[in-house]
Amino acid sequence: MTPKDDKNIPVPAPEDDYSLEEILAEYGGSLEHHLLRETEAPADPEPPAAPAEPAPAQEPETPPVPEPPPEEEAPLSPPPEPPSAPPAPDPLQEAERAAAADVARLNIPHPKPISLEDVVGSTVDAVMEESREPILPPKRGLFSRKPLEETESLPPPPEPEPEPDPEPIGPEPTLWEAAHDARQLYIRRKHTVVLPLVTALPPTLFLLLERYQVKVPYWSGDREVQCVVLLVCLGLTALLCRHVFLKGFGMLLRRRCVAELLVSLSVLVSGLDCAARLLGGRTGGAMPYASVSCLGLVFAQWGVRRESKGNYDMLRAASLDEDPPYLVAATAQGACKQRGSVPGFFTTAARSDAATLWQTALLPAFLAAALVFAGLSSAGQERGGDFLLNLSAILPAAATFSLPLCWALPWSKLSEHLQRTGCAVAGWSGAQKISARRRMIVTDSDLFPPGAVQLNGRKLFAETQEQAVSLAASMARAAGSGLERLFNNLVRSEGGRYEKVDDFSFYEEGGWSGTIKGESVLMGGISFMRKMNIRLPADVNLKTGVFLVVDKELIAVFAVKYSPSENVDFAMKLMQRSRIQPILASRDPNITPSLIKRKFSRGAHMEYPSLSERIALSEAEKDRDLPRALLFREGLLPYAETVAGSLRLCKAVRRAAAISLLGSWAGTLLTFYLTSLGAYELLNPLALEVFLLLWTLPVLLMADWTGRY
Repeated sequence: MTPKDDKNIPVPAPEDDYSLEEILAEYGGSLEHHLLRETEAPADPEPPAAPAEPAPAQEPETPPVPEPPPEEEAPLSPPPEPPSAPPAPDPLQEAERAAAADVARLNIPHPKPISLEDVVGSTVDAVMEESREPILPPKRGLFSRKPLEETESLPPPPEPEPEPDPEPIGPEPTLWEAAHDARQLYIRRKHTVVLPLVTALPPTLFLLLERYQVKVPYWSGDREVQCVVLLVCLGLTALLCRHVFLKGFGMLLRRRCVAELLVSLSVLVSGLDCAARLLGGRTGGAMPYASVSCLGLVFAQWGVRRESKGNYDMLRAASLDEDPPYLVAATAQGACKQRGSVPGFFTTAARSDAATLWQTALLPAFLAAALVFAGLSSAGQERGGDFLLNLSAILPAAATFSLPLCWALPWSKLSEHLQRTGCAVAGWSGAQKISARRRMIVTDSDLFPPGAVQLNGRKLFAETQEQAVSLAASMARAAGSGLERLFNNLVRSEGGRYEKVDDFSFYEEGGWSGTIKGESVLMGGISFMRKMNIRLPADVNLKTGVFLVVDKELIAVFAVKYSPSENVDFAMKLMQRSRIQPILASRDPNITPSLIKRKFSRGAHMEYPSLSERIALSEAEKDRDLPRALLFREGLLPYAETVAGSLRLCKAVRRAAAISLLGSWAGTLLTFYLTSLGAYELLNPLALEVFLLLWTLPVLLMADWTGRY
């Protein structure tokens, strides 16, 4: 029986008298527990039954909780009189009544007693059910075309970018053998311009005399004699200029269509026109255009000869030494002077130039247009007999006099100039590679070659002279700067030796640090020492001095003198005129843009990158790329002349090729228009020669400009 107090209210028993099962049976869990059980219970297809009357509890002493009355509108009546002395409400009973009201309102069934074994069993069953549940595959995103990736596994690191494949180098002869073959070829073509000019000029001179009303015996007014003279002059000129035919058809076998091929075809067509006139007895009509083809042969032979001269000068300079001191390679930052070998130079030099590539792309169209236009202006105008005449006028206009000279003249000018200065460029490909970015990497030795850096004095504070020189020389060698050669001479003269330098580092402020025999060594300029909080004597103020510090103590000061060279000053002005940007990649702390402005021209402007970039650029000298040019002299001037000359060569060849091709297209259209109208008096051979010579004049000026810098 549940004990009661004096007011007949049940009093809960002490905790020692109840077990866990009795507590759970008494209250049956909280409201939240009932709600969770209701939601987890399976849905009943039948409508829920009305809640039954609560069964009598195990404790009969607990009074039942009355159900709340239905909400009905009560009639108006006077309120009952309150009792005189109402009993005080019990908090426990009020809580039980509120809980019962919530249960009735929410339609919650009466709680049932749950044992501890049931709770533990349900928990274990839930855990086992989760362990047996299969892992579903990842679902696709709503708008994704790829399956979702596992986020727990880290993605693999990105693969490093593959290095570009090196350019292939085929079997190539030695430079000495190549120079010997180029010399033999040049000798065979050396005297092949004067004699062809003698045989090609008479028809033009006769036409010029007739233009000024001068009568030429056996020529004026006799078409048959004129055809014979033209045919003889054309044959002799073709025989003397046989190298034009060899190059034109030889390049055709290499799938290259060049101007020499069109010139050769124009000579054949002009010869057929003259022969057809003689054999057919048709000596009247317009004047044949064989004189134009003769002059075209002479200009083409001149181009072949000058190209041979340029190749010979280039290979002769390249074969001076099998192991040249320097080569010029192309890097991502610009041209760079390196130390390497010559394999690959001949392969680079043998590649086709820009003029040849442009002609190969456009001249087949010009040739096809010439054939079509000749047919339209002859058979299309019901003058089928004029086909050879019209074609002999259109073909020389399509192959202008300047086309064979676009590459030959600038190349021979540059090769001759560089051969005198001890340099060689590997043809068009080498010149285009080193001048494409218009940038040059310049190091300490380029600005101040051997002999330009001298010791102007020294002062010791702590160490002996031998020890100070040894430490300074070791630091300069570890830095790889231009001061290494200066201190190397001091080591030899003072009897010092090189020490091992550990933990070597560069500083952006202009200095170096390292550890020699366990001692911390600093070396650099005066600004570096002040930023490192090194106490310096008040009377020492050197702008180009080198200070040596061991364990925060100044031990030696070296006064270094940088003497400017006239060649370097001229090279700086040359780069400025050519609009080539030099990049200063120096490791000497004293060589800065301010020093260069003091020593050289005021207009010298150099790009001064950060310390890490300067070190990387200076280490580019150790790379091994294909040689684009060879240098056989020290200093900056040969290096600058090679890059600047290559830039001028590329400009001249591109501009000359563009002007020549434009003139070819204009000449093709003009001759087609005049021949279709039958205006042969306007399109006479002398007028066509003057037209082609005018288009040649800009190419001659550009070729002369290439070698003047």
